[in-house]
This record gives sequence, structure tokens and C-alpha cells, in this order.
Amino acid sequence: MMTDRKKLIVAIDGPSGAGKSTLSKLLARRLGYLNIDTGAMYRSVAWAARQKGMSCDDNDALGRMARDLKIAFEPSDNGELVFVDGVDVTAAIRTPENSLLTARVAACPAVRAALVTLQRRLAENGGVVLEGRDIGTVVFPQADVKFFLSASARERGRRRYEELRARGVAADLEQTIAEVEARDAADSAREHAPLVRAADAVDIDSTTLGIAEVLEKMLAIVQSREAVRDGAK
Repeated sequence: MMTDRKKLIVAIDGPSGAGKSTLSKLLARRLGYLNIDTGAMYRSVAWAARQKGMSCDDNDALGRMARDLKIAFEPSDNGELVFVDGVDVTAAIRTPENSLLTARVAACPAVRAALVTLQRRLAENGGVVLEGRDIGTVVFPQADVKFFLSASARERGRRRYEELRARGVAADLEQTIAEVEARDAADSAREHAPLVRAADAVDIDSTTLGIAEVLEKMLAIVQSREAVRDGAK
């Protein structure tokens, strides 16, 4: 039962480019928890759809494919690697084109159902950090700790631009910012599981904060909740 878990379920939600992936990995490492990158899972489905030439409007076909895909995460010296059916797609799923397609794929009810089932199975025993856009509202509304991480669209676009350049991917700053704004609009307006802040989430605006500062804030909050749970046993 939920009350028998010794470790917590931590949900991190927020818009694209807010630093969720980086912070969820760092937070999980500091806590000794498992990191589940739900965004990478949706990106992986989008990548697979592109490879197969599938229409993003075919809900049933996308759902069947999502249920059959073998999505795996493997640690490495350079961070977490993402594999789809044995293929390393770590870099491929982060391109601007795939990011925009991901918003459409993530709006597909059958895809969301398939991946939410997998996410719940992976996290049901606690000791996990999950990040995405609806973790605290849809996937785990009963999460022990919920964060809503945000930053201005311009700052998130700048970060994505620098990230792409560091990977050797050609990018334009203003276009990247526009793509972030387009992704925000798509995520907030979609019919199924739109980007919404959970009422009991802790807000952290990282526009003017560094990764280390945000991490320490999150770590302190989770550890305080862990202490409360330990004291209640």
C-alpha cells in the first residue's frame, strides 16, 4: 500500500526547457532514487513514428506502436542514454523537429495511456523521481512531493539553443525561442492531460537561478518530507 513505502514518489512538472530532465537526474542521484525521464519516453515514440512514416493523427496506430516499443534507459559517463528497440536515440530525440512532433504525439490519448501504464508500474514502489508535464496531476496525483519548475520562454529558448550548439547542431536563437513558445502553446491547449500546475505543487522559477541553486532547494524539500514520513512510522 502507499503508506508502506519507505521512499517517496517525487513529481517534477513544467514547460519545455525548464531544466526538468537535468534536475530530475541530479535530484535522483543525490537521493539514491531511480530517475524516470517520461519526456524521453514521449520523444522516443515521436522518433519511432517518424522512422515508420506514421501519421500523428492516427491515434490507434500510434497507441499500438507505443505499447510495443521497448524503451530503456542506461546510465553512462555522459549521462543517461535512451534506447528504442535497442537503438541509441539519445541525441536523435532532442532535435528541434522531434521536439515539435513530440507535442503532437503526447496529445494522442492512446499513446498517453500506454506510457502512463508503464510509468506507474515503474514507480509504484516509490524511491523515484519522474519529470514531465502531467506527473503530479495525471500520472501520480498522489505523489509525495510535487514541483512545478518554470522559467521565461526566452530563457528556456536560450538554454535550448546553447544545448543544441554544444551538440554541434545548427540552430538560430530567435527560432529556437519561437519553437519553445509554440511547444508551450501546444502543451497547454491539448485536450488530453494539458500542462497544468498541480494545486499542491511547489513552484520554482529558475529564470535567474543556476542548476545548483534549484537542486539544493528541491533536495531540502524532499528530505524534509522524508523526515516527516520516517517520523510517522
